[in-house]
Amino acid sequence: MKITVIGCGRWGSLIAWYLDSIKHQVTLYGRQSSRHMQKFMLDRKNDVLELPESIKLTNDLGCVNDAEVIIISVNTQGLQKLMDELKPYQIINSIFVLCMKGIEINTGRRLSQIAKDNIDASNSVAVWLGPGHVQELYRGIPNCMVIDSDHEKTKRFLVKNFSGNLIRFYYGQDLIGNEIGGATKNVIGIAAGMLDGLGLSSLKGALMSRGTREVGRLIKAMGGNELSAYGLCHLGDYEATVFSIYSHNRRFGEAFIKNEEYLELAEGYYTVKAVVGLAKQYKVDMPISTAVYQILYEHKDAQQVLKSLFLRSLKNEF
Repeated sequence: MKITVIGCGRWGSLIAWYLDSIKHQVTLYGRQSSRHMQKFMLDRKNDVLELPESIKLTNDLGCVNDAEVIIISVNTQGLQKLMDELKPYQIINSIFVLCMKGIEINTGRRLSQIAKDNIDASNSVAVWLGPGHVQELYRGIPNCMVIDSDHEKTKRFLVKNFSGNLIRFYYGQDLIGNEIGGATKNVIGIAAGMLDGLGLSSLKGALMSRGTREVGRLIKAMGGNELSAYGLCHLGDYEATVFSIYSHNRRFGEAFIKNEEYLELAEGYYTVKAVVGLAKQYKVDMPISTAVYQILYEHKDAQQVLKSLFLRSLKNEF
């Protein structure tokens, strides 16, 4: 199968490496200005992995015209701009697979909604979500992930052709729930890092339990299945997000509390702003997400915000 991967960061390059390893014909696209692509063009390496010669590297976005499947792994807030850049290529009869986790801040749109708003009806859209870190997958440590789509034939085609010894894919059954769950787990990851920074790591158990509950409420209010919050897209991704040394969101939350600089992309920083907007729109109580928002955007004291969570009115767990 001919596959183009757009986005040559760690995750995009890992996806290209993985799909090549299961014998697909892979092209990896990156902008000419991208430091990641410049490094790959030089010696086919980044700080984690090395790409085999069988993967074609290119700065020409026209590579999408040769692809049966177009995989996108870019900054969530830059997806609309990318879709605008793809329009002149008039892509038809292709499958778009979105491998990011987030919500557009200005509109509250899920990623599949952004893609569908900008492509020909002959194309289909799927999402690839779930736990896994580039460093561990590249070392051969297996994991389970999920592919979801409104188009049943597309979903089954991708699961069949993308499954291998390294990644076991499950069929997603709730596109809304899986996308919202995948996006909001990054917010919980930031909250976990904040607890680490405050020396309160033992509260992560409560964070995971209550965080999943509030995300489930939002999913249900938006028309999805609240049980999706307990699946691979959200709760199943907590080990990789809430505890891992590789988690950008957890590390960002900890650095923020300690007033340390953190330069890597933490999607949860942008997602929490969108989540708070959706919570207001759908009238859903999301105290943990709101707390993260207050600390990051309203510059409230983290200790005081945490104290206010503990002073909330007493209630049943479920």
